[in-house]
Amino acid sequence: MVRMGPDVPLLNEYKQEFFWKRFPQTVLGGPRLKLGYCAPSYVYVNQALLFLTPWLFGGVGSLLYQIQVLQEVHAAVLSGMLMFGTAVGVQALALYAARRSGTVERLGAANVLADEEEVEFTHCVGPETVRFIAPGKRFGLNVVLHTLLAGVLCGFGTWYVLLGRLTALYGSMGVSLLIFILSWVTLCIAEYSLIINTATETATFQAQDTYEITPLTRPLYIFTFIAVDLADRFTGPVPELQLASQVLHVVFLLLPLLWALGMLSPLDALLLWGMEQFLVFGLGGSPMSSNLRLMVMFAVSVAVAVCNFFIPSTLGVVLFSVSMGFLLSLDLSQIGSLCTRSKVVHGWRDSGRRRGASPAPPTSFGWHLGCREMLLYLCLLLAAMADAGLLHHFLGPPQPHSLVGGPQAPVSYLLLALFFLCWALREIQGAYVFGGVLINPLYPRGMTSVPVFKQKSRGLHLAAAVRRLLLNLVSPFAMIAFLSMDSSVQRLHTASLSVGFTRAFRVVWQGSEDALLHMVVVVSVRLVAGDRTLPGWDSLGTGVQLLLVGLLCDRLVQFLAKLKFTLTVLVTSWTEKKQRRQSAGTLLALNASLCPLLLAVVTLSAILSAPLLPLFTLPIFLVGFPRPQRSWPGPVGTACPCPDSIFYQQMSGSLASALRGAFARGSLGSLSPGSHFLGRFQDRMVWIMILERGYGYCTVNIKGLELQETSCHTVEARRVDEVFEGAFERPERLGFTQGLNLHWGNALSPCAALPVWVYSDARNVLSGIIDSHDNLRKLQDDFLKALVWLLLRHCVQKRKGFIWGSEEGPRGGSRKSQSSQLAQSFANQPAEAVIVESNVSSLKFRQDSSSMTSFGDWSDEDDLFGPQPARRTVALVSTEAQLGHTTLQTGPSLPGSVEMDSLFENMALSALQPLQPLGLGLGLPAVDKGRNPDGSAEGPASLPHLNFSCPQSEAFNLPKGWRTAPLLPSRLQQLRSLFPEDWFRFNLGRFGSAVQGEDSEDMTKALKEDEALRELHAQVVLSCLISLGAESTFTSPSYVYRLYCGDVPWTEGLDWLSASKELYQIALRAFRFSFKLLFDQASLGPIEGPEELFSTLEDYDRDWYIGLVAERGWHDSVLQEKPFLFSLGHDLTMGTYTGRVLSLQEQLVQVGRLNGEGVRGQWANLSWELLYATNDDEERYSIQAHPIMLRNLTVQAADPPLGYPIYSSAPLHLPCF
Repeated sequence: MVRMGPDVPLLNEYKQEFFWKRFPQTVLGGPRLKLGYCAPSYVYVNQALLFLTPWLFGGVGSLLYQIQVLQEVHAAVLSGMLMFGTAVGVQALALYAARRSGTVERLGAANVLADEEEVEFTHCVGPETVRFIAPGKRFGLNVVLHTLLAGVLCGFGTWYVLLGRLTALYGSMGVSLLIFILSWVTLCIAEYSLIINTATETATFQAQDTYEITPLTRPLYIFTFIAVDLADRFTGPVPELQLASQVLHVVFLLLPLLWALGMLSPLDALLLWGMEQFLVFGLGGSPMSSNLRLMVMFAVSVAVAVCNFFIPSTLGVVLFSVSMGFLLSLDLSQIGSLCTRSKVVHGWRDSGRRRGASPAPPTSFGWHLGCREMLLYLCLLLAAMADAGLLHHFLGPPQPHSLVGGPQAPVSYLLLALFFLCWALREIQGAYVFGGVLINPLYPRGMTSVPVFKQKSRGLHLAAAVRRLLLNLVSPFAMIAFLSMDSSVQRLHTASLSVGFTRAFRVVWQGSEDALLHMVVVVSVRLVAGDRTLPGWDSLGTGVQLLLVGLLCDRLVQFLAKLKFTLTVLVTSWTEKKQRRQSAGTLLALNASLCPLLLAVVTLSAILSAPLLPLFTLPIFLVGFPRPQRSWPGPVGTACPCPDSIFYQQMSGSLASALRGAFARGSLGSLSPGSHFLGRFQDRMVWIMILERGYGYCTVNIKGLELQETSCHTVEARRVDEVFEGAFERPERLGFTQGLNLHWGNALSPCAALPVWVYSDARNVLSGIIDSHDNLRKLQDDFLKALVWLLLRHCVQKRKGFIWGSEEGPRGGSRKSQSSQLAQSFANQPAEAVIVESNVSSLKFRQDSSSMTSFGDWSDEDDLFGPQPARRTVALVSTEAQLGHTTLQTGPSLPGSVEMDSLFENMALSALQPLQPLGLGLGLPAVDKGRNPDGSAEGPASLPHLNFSCPQSEAFNLPKGWRTAPLLPSRLQQLRSLFPEDWFRFNLGRFGSAVQGEDSEDMTKALKEDEALRELHAQVVLSCLISLGAESTFTSPSYVYRLYCGDVPWTEGLDWLSASKELYQIALRAFRFSFKLLFDQASLGPIEGPEELFSTLEDYDRDWYIGLVAERGWHDSVLQEKPFLFSLGHDLTMGTYTGRVLSLQEQLVQVGRLNGEGVRGQWANLSWELLYATNDDEERYSIQAHPIMLRNLTVQAADPPLGYPIYSSAPLHLPCF
């Protein structure tokens, strides 16, 4: 992205024209009065007549009622029937026009310069005119439903705004007449949107209205107003209902304005938001990680409250509420895992771990619902029921009493002590205290070593263990004891008290920390009141009091967060020079003069739990429509994947384990669904969102942001680094400001540093290494030694039936290469899974390889391939799906094989020559056991029989096809001196005992003296050397690079080598090993002796993946957590060769909390700007870098299609005991 100035247009000229055509249509409910081109007058007249038709029919009914010809009901029915007939006629015309347009097409050349919306009208009721004005419905059911609703809406609307009714409400004919006229404007807008043409709503939740729900939105709100009026009419004189009806008749006039501003939710968002709010504040639950979980949990929780209402015994109510509250607060998703005995962690694969690392997460307590977990839950449930039942039976008073002298008094003081102790122990866990204002002196800083950091954090971990014990075990039982002894339990058989105590007994487990705060507030009020009675408060009962306190605390926290976000937008619009627009001063003055209105907007958005929407992220604030905490309608886990996604996928499991500990300790502060966190390590940026919270678990979504940093991304990433450095590095300032957080106004508040297993990425320029003649002279000898080692290794592994890389851990004394000083081996995934995936992906590459040319101009840093087909939770196309039903026969992946696989078919490898051995793999028949596996045309009879002098030499025999190179014997004899005989004998000594299972000196000596075996390997090794064009010393770095990439120039024996795919892969792997040897020796010094060389090659084979970034093997090695990876690249712009080393290490990932309301507000603006204003300009103002609000990063983290995270995990359920 090119960063632009602060005065970049908010909307470009085309979008401005489009917006000013769309917005009047939204305000009026659908009429298109501004087309952008000349249209006949009858187009506008027809729309005006259809718009005023409900008013005409309602006026007829009202007039007949006013002259006492019809009664109220009859007048409403008449208006409704007339509107119903009109709706039927409009839908019939729309259906006729659709069929006519579908069979008769107007011929003529298309005008490519015409506006895309331009319509050629021929008649006032022509098909094109009808389709333009009334497009019709897509589904027949909607035709019937919307037509019926149009009649019902007109009938009830007429009844709602009858002049007699309005006069009775307000007592003034003038006021009633004004309300009558303006109310019919609202009704006409809703009728037009329902039956004629639906306008695009500013409050858009879904990107597409698949089932035509949008036309029902405006009528639904009108029916809500009518329902209140009908309740006032038929329930008798209730002052509250009459007042509500008077107020709502006035608000009814403002509905067009509220619709235009997008303050009223669409039906789907309204339903999900309503269920979520009632589940959380009415039933004590938590927002859910998916819509299905939300609906199921809402239904079950309502059923529990209803059962409580009908249970006759108060003891039964207490026991039932305690048990169901505990069960519903657990992670119920684990039940499915228990039934299926699944070994998979929720949301990610249990990848192989390196030796010496912490145990894999699934083996820890809480990750699966096993016997230990079930036993703990059963004990807690029985203890809670015993606690509640015994205290209620023996100490539960039949009459109300004072708190000070009753049995609740000691429990109340215990709750106060628990709250302050838990709060203090949580505060010292983070980098800052007192709301992020002061630096925590107890938190370890300036640590780069993970072991040292863990050592310094032991004291804090001990305090966290005490807090965890108090919060998870002591506090719930203390709160249950307080509730069980409460006097209001005796009055449970009212709806409010039943709901209140259902919530109270559940939230004790669902959110113990918040419940403790709410109970402390209630206790404090009672202690302050003493023996005095608070009539309005005491009559509510403890359950309702806790409900109101919880709602008030939530809204207060939201108000403070929104207020901070508002001040950030206001202040930075002037203080940040790159954000200061020409209108900044005017907007600041306007906000200052309208300060009460601004506070009212912030307060209203907090009361509705709706996002505060800064229009275009300017200080122009609107109340966004209420929506669920997740902000997005789609399932969690969608992303825009790219090659770098695998790094986030690899670290997600380890990061989840680290988050589990941080959540349990309280290092990240108070957790609540909707909280957002940002993690930073090197060039990686991790976005973490809390989706769900319960007893002993927390559900999160982990997103990864792009690594190819744009200028805007870089500006904000630099500020993020500065904020984290100020928190986690040793302070260098002196004086009073040393302990202050100088970045308190930033949207990011640092919390903690978490140890996570991640890949550290090091890139080196190879100038002086790859172009050094001294180094290149050694390359040929190293290649021959590596090839000898791999051939013997191949024989050993093939005899043992192993796959490459599946052997035991490292032997002692192995030499570690440059980034392998900290290497630790690890257990790979099962070989079968690797084989299948490799075969399928390689088939795809073989199909496409014929279209490639050369690796010459490829750069290792280029973006060569698209999304990886690894996670099923992200939107990508797997290689298997691309293959369709094509079935190709191939052999298994052999030891040492190097698949030159591209992960994706459309790679921009314009310089790649076809890889001959892989390109010839297409359509090969299955090879019988007795035939040559390489497919050579030469049969066994054409080759001389090998007479080995040692019987054990047969274990190191090579396939016959590998001896059929079309090379003259004299040419091989000339190079015979290059074959490293001493190295060959040394390797035979090391591998011989592995084959025979015994270490016999006589057998080893016989193997070393077997001349036939030695000549066999010399022939194959030298044939590969000639076929790769490497018989002479390497002199050109470009030639080395081409060989490394597999771009072998044509030689005399290349066709033979290509036909033997297995041998070709071994040779290519040997060359890459030799280049890695060159790299390490240039960095660390020469290798001393064959023992060190043997250990180094073992290290490469076991702990390294040496290849190219574009290969499938690189992708799989990252996901399997191979300790080290090496790649050779070519920077075309600089003309240099680069080496890239990835090393898996436990590093500190710095994590901070984001202002959740700031994120929701920016996401609300993003939704409005892209879905309504269609402002998808990549250089728009609202996506430019903002170092305080982190605007660009926030936009990236939004769910697709509006955002573009490159990785997004499925909901991860983390145990937090």
